[in-house]
Amino acid sequence: MEIKAEKITPYGSDRPKGAQVEEMFDNIAPAYDFMNRAMTLGIDRSWRRKVVRTAAAAAPRAILDVATGTGDLAIQLARAIPAATVTGIDLSEGMLAVGRRKVDDAGLSDRVSLIQGDCLSLPFPDGSFDIVTAAFGVRNFEHLDKGYAEMARVLRPGGKLIVLELSVPSSPLVRPFYRLYTRGVIPMLGRLVSSDSRAYSYLPKSIAAMPRGVKMLSLMERAGLTDCALRPLTLGVSSIYTGLKA
Repeated sequence: MEIKAEKITPYGSDRPKGAQVEEMFDNIAPAYDFMNRAMTLGIDRSWRRKVVRTAAAAAPRAILDVATGTGDLAIQLARAIPAATVTGIDLSEGMLAVGRRKVDDAGLSDRVSLIQGDCLSLPFPDGSFDIVTAAFGVRNFEHLDKGYAEMARVLRPGGKLIVLELSVPSSPLVRPFYRLYTRGVIPMLGRLVSSDSRAYSYLPKSIAAMPRGVKMLSLMERAGLTDCALRPLTLGVSSIYTGLKA
């Protein structure tokens, strides 16, 4: 299956997508949290809460948050599941530096660790985690199959993968307004707030090119996950995908 999202890059250069994504997030790290709230009108917080509730139901002791960024989801998971330790991994040291300050401010340094690393080659043994999460990150993977395979690999048998990702709404009534907002308003806001305006032109392109629905579930199944399921959120603007490690 051809995956168009793998070909969408922030800067359109010949460098590997991973290198471009790392540079982009290093550049926008200072403005990232503000832009997240502004772009989603704050709804991203409720989406993450749904991920946290799904994770908490499994009573995990060890959680990995892939493409953790500035650590929002890692922090929410640690607060909601006091018995768990949370490891976040991300390509961007700039994003992680912001996240580590937030972890310290939250008083969670004893249970949340944020490390720099490649999400397509996770530095953990097989079966290390009860839960693996990824919020708004998989569309930035250079190779989606490899990313899903790695997330499945580090899950213990019976563990759960939870992916939160943006998507283009399927409703023909909603889609024109969505396109106007993502292709017009978001890039304009990005130019005003961020030092790297290209990042917020890349965003809608990467969302539009991303597999969604049954195609995303197929990627998870190809990685060896079972009982894969989809939960659309907010008129399909975002979705939660889940799968179990057999």
